[in-house]
Amino acid sequence: MRKKLYLANPYGFSKQTKTLLQEFVEIFDDLNVEVFEPFERAKPLTQKESEWAHDVARSNFNDLKECDCIFAIVNGNPPDEGVMIELGIAIALKKEIFLFRDDFRNCSDNNQYPLNLMLFLGLPKDNWEKYYFESLQDIKSNKKRFVEWAKN
Repeated sequence: MRKKLYLANPYGFSKQTKTLLQEFVEIFDDLNVEVFEPFERAKPLTQKESEWAHDVARSNFNDLKECDCIFAIVNGNPPDEGVMIELGIAIALKKEIFLFRDDFRNCSDNNQYPLNLMLFLGLPKDNWEKYYFESLQDIKSNKKRFVEWAKN
């Protein structure tokens, strides 16, 4: 049975960054992981003329509940607030969590973590670095946790 991944990201808001999403999806497809990408999945809902926002939020929440993990793109300073809420939900649901940040700007008030310390509640205290990615190549690395998760 294929594992299901929720790809939390702000890339769907920009024509430029939408093309980057496909690179992530291809990596996950190559590892036989089913991707729930919220912008793509919400297209039918956003075609409504009015009152689609609540339906999109509810759909995203239901997708998060159904998925085995969340892979969150946390670029920005601060990262996208929708992605942060999705991460909070995933932490509360005790989902496997993977963070991706190739943004070099400092986004933390401490030296222990590169982002707000609350995001790391969903990662193991020791070896959290295995769940944190700074490049597309990191995702495919056997030194990181994602490939092992996808195969087991």
